[in-house]
Amino acid sequence: MRRVHLLATGGTIASRQGPDGLAAVTPATDLLAAAGSLPGLTVSTSDLGTVGSFALTTADLRALVTEARRCLASGVDGVVVTHGTDTMEESVYLADLVHDDPRPIVFTGAQRPFDAAAPDGPANLADALRAAASPAARDLGALLCFDGLVFAAQGVRKVDTLRSGAFAAPGRGPVLRLAAGSVLPLGRRARPAALPLDLAADLPRVDVVACYLGVDGTLMHAAAAAGAAGLVLEAFGAGNVSPAVAEATEELVGNGIPVLVCSRVQSGPVVPLYTGGGGADLARAGALFAHDLSPWQGRLLLAAALAVAPDDPHRVVVDRLAV
Repeated sequence: MRRVHLLATGGTIASRQGPDGLAAVTPATDLLAAAGSLPGLTVSTSDLGTVGSFALTTADLRALVTEARRCLASGVDGVVVTHGTDTMEESVYLADLVHDDPRPIVFTGAQRPFDAAAPDGPANLADALRAAASPAARDLGALLCFDGLVFAAQGVRKVDTLRSGAFAAPGRGPVLRLAAGSVLPLGRRARPAALPLDLAADLPRVDVVACYLGVDGTLMHAAAAAGAAGLVLEAFGAGNVSPAVAEATEELVGNGIPVLVCSRVQSGPVVPLYTGGGGADLARAGALFAHDLSPWQGRLLLAAALAVAPDDPHRVVVDRLAV
């Protein structure tokens, strides 16, 4: 008999319709009951909270990952975290950055609420519990299970606001597939060593600045003035910005504020190709390139790197993205 712990945090999977709209009110015991029969599994439950993931703070995220790791330490074969889909890709990524155990922590949720006529949450939860208990999920780190597919944390992102197949890992694909109650391996990537991040301490502030036609360096300088220790650029295309943003990048990097370049495009890497404000200028200015990492995961990576290696965050970022 395999043992899995279910840690519920809210989200659509736990939501019911109320007079003012959907609210996450369903406890873990009810979520588990709705998942149906799970032969061969013994599942324990606990509730960390019942909120929409759009309301979570970075401090909440640190507490969530700490609690998931504590649950794993109780001797189970894996942990499943139910979570809102809006920020699930961020939570699973922070969990993965510090994950140093062969047993998985699997995040899942739903696109339709618990009291919908045809909710997708029960099937997603049943799949996640089976995946967490499976030997096939060992040594894969923190995972995200949705609509019959399981994705590694790095590179996964929400790609649709409403449909059941809400998540993808562009250019990477899933690592496991659920079919007829079986967990099928699809691929395996090397994982870097866990970061020695102190989850009890605040993460350094890292802000994300979006690029759009005519963008200048105003928001970058405002972020630095507000105390940002690092910045992530949500750049055009393969990693391009306006000449004004390239100039601001050079100034901020020169002042000791690292800048990480991601793309606003869902698929493909950022590479230093163009001058005139393009990625080549950013590279010459000392900016880092996040390969295919989303700006939201890039923000957490840079914050963690600043926390564990404040004198050399570049090394941590480069090492983490090398696999």
